[in-house]
Amino acid sequence: MEFLDFAAALLVLAAVFGYLNLKLFKLPTTIGIMLIGLLSSVALLVLRDAVPFVPEAADRFVESIDFNKALMEGMLSFLLFAGALHVNLGNLANQKKLVAMMASVGVVLSTFLIGGAAWLLFPCFGFDVPFIWCLVFGALISPTDPVAVLGILKTAGAPKSLETKITGESLFNDGVGVVVYLAVLGMALGAQGDHGISGAGDVVQLFLVEAGGGMLWGFLIGLAAYYMLRSIDNYQIEVLITLALVTAGYRLAAHWHLSGPLAMVVAGLMMGNQGRTFAMSEKTREHLDTFWELVDEILNAVLFLLIGLELFVLDLSGQALAVGAILIVVVLAARFVAASIPVTILKGRQEFSPGVIRILTWGGLRGGISVALALGIPKDVPHREVILVATYVVVVFSIAVQGLTLKPLVAKVVKSSTG
Repeated sequence: MEFLDFAAALLVLAAVFGYLNLKLFKLPTTIGIMLIGLLSSVALLVLRDAVPFVPEAADRFVESIDFNKALMEGMLSFLLFAGALHVNLGNLANQKKLVAMMASVGVVLSTFLIGGAAWLLFPCFGFDVPFIWCLVFGALISPTDPVAVLGILKTAGAPKSLETKITGESLFNDGVGVVVYLAVLGMALGAQGDHGISGAGDVVQLFLVEAGGGMLWGFLIGLAAYYMLRSIDNYQIEVLITLALVTAGYRLAAHWHLSGPLAMVVAGLMMGNQGRTFAMSEKTREHLDTFWELVDEILNAVLFLLIGLELFVLDLSGQALAVGAILIVVVLAARFVAASIPVTILKGRQEFSPGVIRILTWGGLRGGISVALALGIPKDVPHREVILVATYVVVVFSIAVQGLTLKPLVAKVVKSSTG
């Protein structure tokens, strides 16, 4: 199939599932589309024997989609830029210590906690997974997904400071988490004789080049776009400049082995703050916001549809599903620890909303990024399937259960703190 054939099929499915959700279920759009996609996948798998040609065609279609490439090399740049565009830099600066600690130390700590627990759990279900590959799982499941959480927070009614904490951390720990994943995956591949990372020096270099270089690149392209926008007043060209900033900036970051996600977050923050205040007219701001909100909604719908359909590529087994279910609890516990330590350290110097640890824990949603990273593990790795199934189980629970109950939790905490 050609690219336009894939795009047409995915957009039709996203539109139909979105329509069905709106008419029948009235769930948040992205969650509803994912769940309908998941139920459709289950139905087709059940009907495999009765009408084999339909599931087989669906199987071929999903197998032909490179989820990792579609998200990590395509949609993610637009989604992160759109998310960062609406984050107030002043509010983020007030929460910078907590955001920095959770997006760095929190991700690394979570990686080791989850990896260690997985190393103990996998053998209990008949999976002999080496410790380094358990750390790979810990690294890919530790970053909270800004794509999954941003849409929910818009309607959750959370205090602005709490929303900034979760949003800022999600945006930055995504980029840091990808770098941690690349470092651990490189060590895992090196340990089994493949070309990979061989020592601490390589890890440090990877962090400096990927993370530091990505943020610097995001600042430079954001600055260039800012001066271009400041010198003109034409909303069509200004929207086009931001579109070029995202597409070319992300691709060049990938070409130079810099962190594209971090580059897009920094560039989005610059455009959404300095750019919005000093370089755009009211008319440009209105059109820019409308354009990027529409891009965000469409790509979110397609992404969550893909998550639902990815069930076709999984080699499901009872043992893998069982260990994945237990790892849901492990991931939540690790998130609780990773949120509690920074809050406890900073409590004497910074005021926190009541219930902040509960909301940070339950609001740490995992999403498409974790699935994409799991699918990025080379296919010849013998532990790939159990890691992929466990990741999928955690992600589906995170989006479906945590995502649907986050808004009531926030409302309950806010009500108890004001009542």
